[in-house]
Amino acid sequence: MRILHTADWHVGRTIRGRSRAAEHLAVLAEITAIARAEAVDLVLVAGDQFDTAAPSPEAERIVYRALLDLAEVAPVVVVGGNHDSAQRLEAVAPLLAASRVLVGATVLRPADGGVLRVDVASGESAQIALLPFVSQRGIVRAEQLMATGADEQSQRYDARLRALVGALTDGFAGDTVNLVLSHLMVAGGAMGGGERSAHTVFDYCLSATAFPATAAYVALGHLHRPQQVPGPSPAWYSGSPLQLDFGETADEKAVLVVQASPGLPASVRPVPLTAGRRLRTLRGTLEELEALAGEPGVEGTWLKVIVRGQTRAGLGEQVREWFPDVVDVAVESPEQPSAAAVIPSRLGRSPAELFGEYLAERGAVDERVQALFTELLEDLTEQRAGAASHPAAAG
Repeated sequence: MRILHTADWHVGRTIRGRSRAAEHLAVLAEITAIARAEAVDLVLVAGDQFDTAAPSPEAERIVYRALLDLAEVAPVVVVGGNHDSAQRLEAVAPLLAASRVLVGATVLRPADGGVLRVDVASGESAQIALLPFVSQRGIVRAEQLMATGADEQSQRYDARLRALVGALTDGFAGDTVNLVLSHLMVAGGAMGGGERSAHTVFDYCLSATAFPATAAYVALGHLHRPQQVPGPSPAWYSGSPLQLDFGETADEKAVLVVQASPGLPASVRPVPLTAGRRLRTLRGTLEELEALAGEPGVEGTWLKVIVRGQTRAGLGEQVREWFPDVVDVAVESPEQPSAAAVIPSRLGRSPAELFGEYLAERGAVDERVQALFTELLEDLTEQRAGAASHPAAAG
């Protein structure tokens, strides 16, 4: 059985207020073309299809069109990530199922849909254990946060997820291709740099030893860098299809093509993705930067420019004149090597970005505070989306 594994599309994500919808359309079309060229039997999408729990109509159109296009090649199985709204995915699941797109929005018992059996065109069958994102808030309660240490909280989270994996994979048979599809943080995984830290900095993760050797392959989402996590069975993050932020400039984006057979560990082959624009950081004096303007390696990329020298009026405008695709300008002065940012426009920028700048301006940068702000914002967004879907109940 040949499988295509992708994840972390984050459709709707902007870069400093600039839309990336055209890039998402291009890279998702590229993924569909790879699926067709590889003649895959099954497509696994491991969460975070959207960048927010309340996506725009444009983002929904892009995601659902991509899923339907993939389903024309092979059956598609999707789980929800921490950026997706479980309620929204559940609402469209019956419509998607009619087009060979099967959705796991919430954790279910095996008999209730937590494990799917999918027969593919090659004549083989797959058993797929579905583990969408499980927030630590559903496991570690407020009173436990106050009464226990971080290590004990992490152990509690690991134990609960380990029990879920055990229950979902306990019935794996020897004559099927046994798969796990999940969106979560697995211990030992390396962050790509563009992940929001709310669900990574507090060490709420699962050990890879939780996945049984009876699984031919574990398809993971959550981390944006393609990578294997060592464990009893082959477990891989496919990574995001685009460089989503400047922490990912070194990442080579890909989808994973997996060859799996009953009773054997799968083999994995990354297939590079090239449709998205790359991100690049330029650093230099004004004279050095002017000399780089128009160079082939600069044009067509999203740029972060760090100017070495003194801040002066009109500096940002000058840099943007040389580099139309610059999305971030900062100044690195001899007296302050930490770089004071030239104040950008707030138009079109996310609350999380603006809050991060607020902390930086006051010398109070703390990943934990930023993470808590992001979590609260996502909770509020999802609550508002739920209220909008049920106006009578909200009233």
